[in-house]
Amino acid sequence: MSVLDNWDQWKQFLDGRLQQAKQDGMTENVTSDIAYEVGEYLANNVDPKNEQERVLADLWKVADEQEQHAIANIMVKMVQSNSSQ
Repeated sequence: MSVLDNWDQWKQFLDGRLQQAKQDGMTENVTSDIAYEVGEYLANNVDPKNEQERVLADLWKVADEQEQHAIANIMVKMVQSNSSQ
């Protein structure tokens, strides 16, 4: 089973990568840029596996680059918020 098959597993995976990035000393700007690159890769190369990913993919496709950065930043915030609860 891929982490993309289950929304909660996907969020846990992202949280783990964000925690590792922080431990490695990455700044929030670098983390934000990486989140954007991951979003761009997923939008171009991966078929959404669940409803939540489909919504994100649809939003990504209609967003301009600035809005895509905002989507990526919101995903980072959501994952960080969930891990602190």
